[in-house]
Amino acid sequence: MQRVLKVPRVLRVLVLKVPAVLTVLTVLTVLTVLCGTAASAERYALIVSGASGEESYAPQYAQWRQAASVALIEKLGFDATHIVTLFDGGEADHASTAAGVRKAVAALRARLKSDDVVLILLIGHGSFDGAEAKFNLVGPDLSSAEWAALLKPLPGTLVIVDSTAASFPFLQSLAAPRRVVITATDSAAQRFDTVFPEYFIKALTDPEADIDKNGRISMWEAFTAASLGVKRFYTQRGQLATERALIDDNGDGEGREAGGDGTDGSASARLYLDPDVPGAAPTDEALLTLLQKRASLQADVDDLKQRRQLMTPDEYQKEFERIMIELARVSRDIRARQKNPGSYTS
Repeated sequence: MQRVLKVPRVLRVLVLKVPAVLTVLTVLTVLTVLCGTAASAERYALIVSGASGEESYAPQYAQWRQAASVALIEKLGFDATHIVTLFDGGEADHASTAAGVRKAVAALRARLKSDDVVLILLIGHGSFDGAEAKFNLVGPDLSSAEWAALLKPLPGTLVIVDSTAASFPFLQSLAAPRRVVITATDSAAQRFDTVFPEYFIKALTDPEADIDKNGRISMWEAFTAASLGVKRFYTQRGQLATERALIDDNGDGEGREAGGDGTDGSASARLYLDPDVPGAAPTDEALLTLLQKRASLQADVDDLKQRRQLMTPDEYQKEFERIMIELARVSRDIRARQKNPGSYTS
């Protein structure tokens, strides 16, 4: 049975009133919108947990790898066939070797289109020898420069998360247009094991990470929530943080901390891993920035309370008042922005 497409009256009017060539173009354009024939962007993921090193690391890396896959498939609606996992001990097609990585990236390149989105998540050990940063694989490692050359031909939008120690040089090497690059550290000198993957993977689907409460979690929100989670992890243990994550989404390779100064954040605030929601309201980036700033200040209060015993009463009171004044200012700006979207001027 053939389906008959009824052309709305407004299109019949257009046909009568515009030149023939324009008529055809106009009708085809409108029909495309009406019929939804445009192909939607596909989403892919490459999850690599590298060499475990000591046997004690293997269970943790496996847990993070599996949690990431479950989040992508069950919560974010990824097609399971669009996710490739490589790991220490995996069979040939899933081995986290340099050859396995090259093969997986080549397979991605063959499938990707310019509108597609790819998440590349690196879990494991990172190293820096004073000249080059590397992600540790089974067998020969791949340096940040080698990763940059490997990923350069990939079309689409790339979200690259290096959650390892000494990962900062990867931000510098991999930053480029249409990319969001996140590293667990802001320095190659930070060589201790990281907890960032625990909080980042959780943030991908945690409603608490949805700062602007639009029902979706952007890459900027996931990054911010993970960063605050890491900060609380060390604060609650009375330890100095040995990792401070950075994000770059403008391609300049400089990066920005959550709640810190910088020009990054606009692109990642509008990038989501879940399917597009038709008719969703656009991201209010100014409001999101204020909400993130408030969350960061609230974390500063928790941190200050943990450090109170190490400060004089005057030092504590002065710092507490500074944070409270800034928190009150930001909260005022949030209320003004919510009441009148055009009111915020920082």
